[in-house]
Amino acid sequence: MQRFDFSTLQPDLILDALHHYGLDVSSGLLALNSYENRVYQFSAYRDGGSQPQKLVVKFYRPERWSAAQIIEEHQFAFELVEADIPVVAPLLFAGQSLLEYQGFLFTVFPSRGGRTLEIDNDDQLALLGRFLGRMHLIGQKKPFIARPSLSIASHLRDSQQVLADLDLIPAYLRPAFDSALTQVIAEASRQYQPTRLIRLHGDCHAGNLFYTGESPFFVDLDDCRTGPAMQDIWMMLSGDRQQQRLTLELMLEEYEQYCSFDLAELKLIEPLRAMRMVHYMAWLARRWQDQAFVMNFPWFATDKYWEQQCLALKEQLALLQQPVLSLTPDY
Repeated sequence: MQRFDFSTLQPDLILDALHHYGLDVSSGLLALNSYENRVYQFSAYRDGGSQPQKLVVKFYRPERWSAAQIIEEHQFAFELVEADIPVVAPLLFAGQSLLEYQGFLFTVFPSRGGRTLEIDNDDQLALLGRFLGRMHLIGQKKPFIARPSLSIASHLRDSQQVLADLDLIPAYLRPAFDSALTQVIAEASRQYQPTRLIRLHGDCHAGNLFYTGESPFFVDLDDCRTGPAMQDIWMMLSGDRQQQRLTLELMLEEYEQYCSFDLAELKLIEPLRAMRMVHYMAWLARRWQDQAFVMNFPWFATDKYWEQQCLALKEQLALLQQPVLSLTPDY
């Protein structure tokens, strides 16, 4: 298990790091909701300006991404901004977006606020479909070199090993949990056979998407990677199969104004859901030595949580065994 924590990242070090790059901080540091990294909002004077700017600094968790992988994330953001796609891109300091101070890698962003996405709002979902079509048009122009792909190995096989070594799963549940997990992985592996991989946002959920006026924008590309286009769409699908179908039709109609979509990727929805479910459990397990996780996810160490996950895996297996969702109504 990864044992790194952010205990040495104290306010004085953060302020010194910002000052080192010419930021005259004029406010306190407001910790924002982030567990993987450490993110703070603040105001500072920059480049001799007469008014302070509201900014956000993100200190990256060491050993998660390499410097090359982080720089690729930033380059993707810059490409999107250049194409007038609304993404919050890093600020540059002497031409560099990835900064370093006393062993920590960090980045400074402009602070942007807005309303969160309403997944039951058709107008917003239509805008999101259009936005993703434009993003994927850029994403398919060239590959990531350093950043990883969304794969069975990364999200299921590696996660299974992490969970096999986890002592928080109660002994009385172990056989049922391991059996359900093995069956889900086998079925998801059989079905997850993407034919086209592109650069993606990778973590396209409502918490990462905001609206100002009529324009959506993403504030975080931290999980961008290579994968099938469906990865950035399926998390917007909720409700029963009919509701999911209607949402898909709405989003894809707008999406395809900018980028073609292979309907064969509809068969990837449930494998991708299984991959996210299992990877999330393993992510919490990997971070359990970080006290921020122990404090904010106390239910992870309870028998009730693992009983629920055992049931969720069985339900996901049943979803994987259903006919693939299509744009043709079920009769």
